[in-house]
Amino acid sequence: MPDHIAFILRHAVIGFVLALVFVAMLLAFDVAGLWHLVTHTADGPIAIVMLVVFFTITFGAVQIGYQIMSLGDDDDDDDDQGGHRQPIPIRLRSDDHR
Repeated sequence: MPDHIAFILRHAVIGFVLALVFVAMLLAFDVAGLWHLVTHTADGPIAIVMLVVFFTITFGAVQIGYQIMSLGDDDDDDDDQGGHRQPIPIRLRSDDHR
């Protein structure tokens, strides 16, 4: 499998795990009576699946985007000479100066 596909799939799975944890916390803390709604209706399991799927899309996309954008974070300022340049004085001849 190519490295970039494995990279995307690995971080999509991380987004899926985050979605599962988030939905579990929503149900455990009974946010807006969600646990009661899910357990007392016939369509409760479908609602849980939909929550997990949509949160997976959201968290997976955020995780992939964050990791892709942080790929270029190589700091080249680790050495003593990086980033702070000193001006070099240049002498002008009198005929060049107007």
